[in-house]
Amino acid sequence: MELIRPDSPDYDETRRLFNAMIDRRPAVIARCSDPGDVADALAYARNNRLDVAVRAGGHSVAGMSTNDDGLVVDVRPMKSISVDRGNRTVTVGAGVTWGEFDRATEEHGLATTGGRASTTGVAGFTLGGGSGWLERSYGFACDNLLAVDLVTADGGRVTASAQENPELFWALHGGGGNFGVATSFTFALHELGPTVQAGLMLFPGEAATDVSRGFRDIALAAPDAVGTALIYLTAPPEEFVPEHMVGKLALGVAYLYAGDADDGAIHALPFRDLGPTVDLVEPMGYADFQSMLDDPPGMYNYWSADYHDELSNDALDLFVDSAQRLPGEHSQQLIARWGGAVGGPAAASTPLLNRNAAWVSHPFGLAATPEGGQEAKAWVKQFRQGIAPYSNGGVWLNFIGHEGQERIVAAYGEDNYKRLAWVKREFDPGNVFRGNQNILPAEG
Repeated sequence: MELIRPDSPDYDETRRLFNAMIDRRPAVIARCSDPGDVADALAYARNNRLDVAVRAGGHSVAGMSTNDDGLVVDVRPMKSISVDRGNRTVTVGAGVTWGEFDRATEEHGLATTGGRASTTGVAGFTLGGGSGWLERSYGFACDNLLAVDLVTADGGRVTASAQENPELFWALHGGGGNFGVATSFTFALHELGPTVQAGLMLFPGEAATDVSRGFRDIALAAPDAVGTALIYLTAPPEEFVPEHMVGKLALGVAYLYAGDADDGAIHALPFRDLGPTVDLVEPMGYADFQSMLDDPPGMYNYWSADYHDELSNDALDLFVDSAQRLPGEHSQQLIARWGGAVGGPAAASTPLLNRNAAWVSHPFGLAATPEGGQEAKAWVKQFRQGIAPYSNGGVWLNFIGHEGQERIVAAYGEDNYKRLAWVKREFDPGNVFRGNQNILPAEG
């Protein structure tokens, strides 16, 4: 175990997070290479009465992977990846990112639902549920879990699976890092690619209303193998973007077909009929597509999310109106199509509520300066107020910052939250792991 303190030369680099809006200074960062290191780090925190945070990818928009004046358990050195092609499984260390995961499994023509940004850590993403492009085919990342190894607050080591600690295993399907420090994950994999039909279509902002409504209708009718989202953005100064569109509102349709690339081309035709100005949907490597929409690090981020059972024309008009006021060139508004395996049989085996929602909206407020970050935050909050009558009250906790305990309960519902609280009481009665979307230990 390597302890990094404020006087260490690499302290600032090690503590830096993806979201520049979070600037905290832990007393010590414990870089852990194995479960023994994690247990030692937790003992150090106990003996020195330090609050604990756990860091893997560092993509938590709320900065839940760090703290001030506490100890950060940094599992990024745990980079092992072992693919079992015959059994279609993979076991990975807690420090692996989705880019690393996808490259390793792609070599075998296998994949599972992973993050839409390749720099996202496997650990926090999966423990929070794990929404990605393959979810309509294979469910969330957590639905593909076979086992998780953890170190608990007292330094004990446990394995959670359908056979061992099944109640804990259930809680880890969306309950976040509330129960221990995950050190490894075993996933089921699915035959995919390595070449898939995927990419991005781009439309001019003046077509926003028609494209939004057309996308809604086409996505609702698409087969489960189609993973797609509508993205409102400012057209970037890239070679593939016509000069007259650069710097103006544009709409992107992200498209992935989880199956044969030629079949994927056929199912992309209805989206093409909307008349994109730019069409980058083509056969490509799955892992290449997974890194296609990576956000730049070092920006000031504020995100949120809502679930929707339907999107009326009036609701879509609110999206268009909000998109016309995007704060800065990096902010985006995203509408992802759910359905398929998201609300399938696996849904009943997780604590996550409202998995039958048809859509999830996800406003990203991004800016290059602190002042711009505050403008982005205000834009996200204003949008959420406007769209509230068209949401069903559900929320995806990986997509939001600190929005209060009511939003945490809303993610699970009262009954599932109470059940999670009892698991919390068994494995972390002292609430050591509270630097997260916190589930309070049950009382009594």
